[in-house]
Amino acid sequence: MLEAAKSTLLILSALFPIVNPLGGSPIFLTLTRGYSASARRALSRRVAMNSFFLLVSSCLVGTHILSFFGISLPVVQVGGGLIVISTGWAMLNRSDDEDDDREGKVRKRLTPRDEFKNAFYPLTLPLTVGPGSISVAITLGANMPHRLGWNFLELLAVLIGCVIIAISIYLCYGFSDRLAQALGATAMGVIMRLSSFLLVCIGVQILWNGAKALLATLPGMGH
Repeated sequence: MLEAAKSTLLILSALFPIVNPLGGSPIFLTLTRGYSASARRALSRRVAMNSFFLLVSSCLVGTHILSFFGISLPVVQVGGGLIVISTGWAMLNRSDDEDDDREGKVRKRLTPRDEFKNAFYPLTLPLTVGPGSISVAITLGANMPHRLGWNFLELLAVLIGCVIIAISIYLCYGFSDRLAQALGATAMGVIMRLSSFLLVCIGVQILWNGAKALLATLPGMGH
């Protein structure tokens, strides 16, 4: 049990700062401004569930999936980094007037089916569980068999760690509107802009990590 507890703490300490549900809550709120509070909570629940299954799958079978398709982690980082940069840049340059107009249009057209249209992309992937999180989860899963093997306690550690992260995602996203009310519109606007800028920076870092690993494989550039 002690080893399982250590594995759970390792998963949380490695994945939680990258997933960063608290920092992503202003972005989630901005992208769902046309949603009612109940619809936003239902959507956040779906995003949390998607994130849970995505993280667990990455830990358990991520290396096998990439090997099957012949895809390396650096390639995943480059592709995912480009998506994160594009999303963050679009949010960074979005004007408040555009948000207000979009909110009115979305609220008129919103149906129960539309609530979950963007639940997986882009709200789950790459905004919540991006290529950085997936890369770390795959790395953790690849290293676990060398330590303990895939026994019951090891699987339990993965499940518990991912459940805790999923619950934090639901709480931070589902009640992001209350956080916005507590902070005020101006503060939330500043946080959203800073979060968008950080999202661009994270995307650049992920892209660079993948590009650097790929460049190191070229002849004469490994040193």
